[in-house]
Amino acid sequence: MSDRDTAAIRQQTDRDIKYLDPMTHVRMRPGMYVGGTDSRALHHLIYEVVDNAIDEALAGRCDRILVTLYDDNVVSVADNGGGIPVGINEETGIPTLELVMTKIGAGGKFDSGAYKVSGGLHGVGVSAVNALSETMRTEVFRDGYLWEQIYHQGVRATEVRRVRPLKPGEPTGTIQTFKPDFSILERNDFNFATLAQRFREMAFVTRRVHITLRDERVRPIPRETTFYFEGGLRSFVRYVNRNRKALHDPIHAEREVEITPEGKAPYTISIEIAFQYTDSATVTELAFANTINTPDGGTHLTGLRSAITSVINRYARKSGLLKEKDANFSGSDTLEGLTAIVSVKHPHPSFESQTKVKLINPEVQGAVSQVVSDVFNEFLELNPREARRIVEKCATSMRAREAARKARDLVRSGPSLLESTTLPGKLADCSQKGEDAEIYIVEGDSAGGSAKQGRDRHFQAILPLRGKILNTERARLDKILDNNEIKALISALGTGIGEDFRIENLRYGRVIIMTDADVDGSHIRTLLLTFFFRHMQPLIQEGHLYIAQPPIYRIKNGKQIEYVYPEAGLTETDLLARALKKYDDPNKLNIQRYKGLGEMNPEQLWETTMDPAQRTLLQVTIEDAAEADRVFDMLMGSAVPPRRRFIQTHARSVRNLDI
Repeated sequence: MSDRDTAAIRQQTDRDIKYLDPMTHVRMRPGMYVGGTDSRALHHLIYEVVDNAIDEALAGRCDRILVTLYDDNVVSVADNGGGIPVGINEETGIPTLELVMTKIGAGGKFDSGAYKVSGGLHGVGVSAVNALSETMRTEVFRDGYLWEQIYHQGVRATEVRRVRPLKPGEPTGTIQTFKPDFSILERNDFNFATLAQRFREMAFVTRRVHITLRDERVRPIPRETTFYFEGGLRSFVRYVNRNRKALHDPIHAEREVEITPEGKAPYTISIEIAFQYTDSATVTELAFANTINTPDGGTHLTGLRSAITSVINRYARKSGLLKEKDANFSGSDTLEGLTAIVSVKHPHPSFESQTKVKLINPEVQGAVSQVVSDVFNEFLELNPREARRIVEKCATSMRAREAARKARDLVRSGPSLLESTTLPGKLADCSQKGEDAEIYIVEGDSAGGSAKQGRDRHFQAILPLRGKILNTERARLDKILDNNEIKALISALGTGIGEDFRIENLRYGRVIIMTDADVDGSHIRTLLLTFFFRHMQPLIQEGHLYIAQPPIYRIKNGKQIEYVYPEAGLTETDLLARALKKYDDPNKLNIQRYKGLGEMNPEQLWETTMDPAQRTLLQVTIEDAAEADRVFDMLMGSAVPPRRRFIQTHARSVRNLDI
């Protein structure tokens, strides 16, 4: 080792060890507290505050929550709960309100005194929101007065002050108003639809609580919607399946299960489950712990799955629907077509992280499994006709799984299939592989030819697809894998599909859908998005899927050339009119409408759509999996009336549309 190398390596000294106060740590490492700095993290700020209001509802002190969106990304969350205490805290000597809002680890949910069940565990939520806010104002209605304190980047800006006496009949509660700090978070706007979906779920899981979302950014009349449900998870399942054909009424149960841990005091878990089989081939599973959506599932979802599989296998054998020589149904067989929701309320929940994406209490699995087994056994015994339908669906799924396995074995034949000159789709590969490589999925041979000539062969691969691929929303996996275009797509990406999907085997860092800017192009793009969402969802979740944005017009003024691109919310007429305002005499211009990618020569396609220095790519994301599932099922499923209503509601004009 050289002297230089030796000099570069030294032991840590006292000076190298730094201490950050917790609120500063939140600002430096927001990912630990709200999951990152992107749009999802931005919305998580609201969820943290609303979760506190929901905890008040679970404690029986709140039945109304109002979330209001204002200009400049200011938001307020108001509830009619008990209000945060405002007196002096005995342990610290500072006002309790200030303690809750500015100190990590302060809260009222560490024991079962004020909250028997809550989503808050660590005293982190609202103080982390405060730390990540440019400004925040807390108003508390309690003890006969309105109290207020203001904060800047999580630090007290004013003392707790008494504003005014409460009016006769004025309810207690809390209003939290904040503006996110975009010096830390990425610049995004709050999305009404994303928030509405989350609050709808909360209202289903927390019955008899009004949750109102109001958007003051919409003028002249603000947009507002209120969610209130009394049917609980049974209503939730019906809502999710409203565009599907159900095989039976929802199976529902609510139970309280007493847990007696060794050496500790016993406690009670509240469990609510609801599930229903449909004619769909997809699986919809939602899991909640103390009303918080746990998108990665956990022990409560594992208990539900295992119980359903065990009960169906026992019933099928007992009733003779499974013969002695037949194999048991697998978990995937018994889940196909299932919509299942489980909600547990636990006095001592354990989550995988502060963002609470997964429940990890081991005792929950057995408790949920027992509840599901009891209610499902009883349902099958009392409803033999519906029971037979469920078992027959599982048997059909098993046969399809076996056919899919055989089809996968063909697709799984690896590089030899890729290199075959008869490969459907005519993949033109690139020399580079990995994160910096990209593949364009192109509509038709004509556009494929232009793309192959215009691309950079070093890092851009081209896969032309002939016509419209199979609608994978309506097809089983064995039929999907029998489609030549889909087989070519799976082979080119290298990830496999279904049970064999491996994101680490992806051969390209970016998968880019490039279709014509017309109705047929939109249809093909939707078919591809349906396939990726249903069968390669990690590709979307990990940020690998994009949509190219080709121009729709080319305007030439002498030697000057301008391209007009699609833009959300604007018609082609609007876009063209806006572009033509720049020119003195539009009549002297040469205007070309691109009906398809094949009309562009290779140089134009590279310049407008494929050159990384100039192109625009739209990254495909999944803001909410349950809502995405609903939309794909509605648009691509077999039920016509919901799709017709959606088109008539959202389209500006529907002419000669075959639906």
